[in-house]
This record gives sequence, C-alpha cells and structure tokens, in this order.
Amino acid sequence: MPHRIRTKARKIPQQERSRITVEAILTATTHILIKEGYDTASTNKIAERAGVSIGSLYQYFPSKEAIVAALIENHAQSMICIIEAKLELVSDAPIESALCELVKACIQANAINPKLHKVLLEQVPRIGQLEKVTEVEKSLRAMIRSYLKDKCDQIQPQNLDLAAFILAHTLENLIHAALGEPDFLVDEQFEQELIALLIRYLQSDLVVGS
Repeated sequence: MPHRIRTKARKIPQQERSRITVEAILTATTHILIKEGYDTASTNKIAERAGVSIGSLYQYFPSKEAIVAALIENHAQSMICIIEAKLELVSDAPIESALCELVKACIQANAINPKLHKVLLEQVPRIGQLEKVTEVEKSLRAMIRSYLKDKCDQIQPQNLDLAAFILAHTLENLIHAALGEPDFLVDEQFEQELIALLIRYLQSDLVVGS
C-alpha cells in the first residue's frame, strides 16, 4: 500500500515566537521553490535557510508537502481578500466601473509573487491541494453572481450561475496564462482588453444564431 504523504500542519502557532518560526519556514520555502524548484526542496534545506533546527520545523510541519500546502492556503486566502475588498467598494457601481475594478483586483491578486504563484499551481496536483486553488475560483464566482443579481435588466445573460462561471474562468485562465508573459500583468492594454471582453459578453446586443 503506498505511503500517504501528510500535508496537514502538526500544530497552529499560538505565541509570537512560534508565529515568527513558522513565518521563517514559509519564507525560506518560498525562496527555495522559486530559486531551485519543488523537487530540489527538502525539509533540511528549508530548516537551514530559515535558521531553525530540523526538530523545530517538524514541530509544525510533518513534511515539505505540508509546508507547500500551507503556502498554497495562505496564497489563496490573500488572493480572495484582495478581490473581496475591491468588490465590496463597487457593489452598487455601474457595470463598466465594477468590471474595471474586478479586473484590476484579479490582476493584483495574481500578481502577488507571480513566480511563487506559478510554482504552486504546477505543484498542486502532486500534493492534493486542488481544493485550495479552486476556493479562489469559487469565491470569485460567488462574488460575481452576487453583484449581477441586481443587474439582470442591464445584462444580456440571464443565467447568473453560468454568467458568473464564464466571467470567473475567463479572468482566471487569461491571467494565469499571462503569468508566462509577466509584462502583460503590468500592461494597461492587457487590463483594458480584459475589461472590454467582459463588457461585450455581458452587454452585447448580438444574439448568437440569430
């Protein structure tokens, strides 16, 4: 029977000193993942880079997979917080203004350490943390649907679940693709093209097949 890798943290740091230790471990892991890659990373390397003993590391994490899982969870939550904060400010704004802020928020969220973001996305299937990544997409869909529910008279799509699905996946997939072209993430034209694409989808007068 194959050995099951533990990806859950052993304990949650409560005291300031413990939190500093865990943060040092996560920061060290981030550095190693970006510079050397997932396969080269090891708990010994991480502990050495963090300036902690291997015993201290194992107090909190049973494996490197558990550390990477924690990084994925933290990264996903940071992304969700950025998008939520932006959309709360435009909950009553016109569609074009809201989409503009939505696109900016998604780009900003995905631009949080894009090199780490790319590594984490590549390693998700290997450590079974897909649900943490999909949390971002599910949260984004829920936020978009919540905004659209009071705008049915201003948009063409009337199936809000489907519209939120299409908008969220369009944003996430295009922005993820742009991680391979980092200049796009800071290119105002990329942002403007995304906004125009979403507006055309929501408010186009054309009906496919007519």
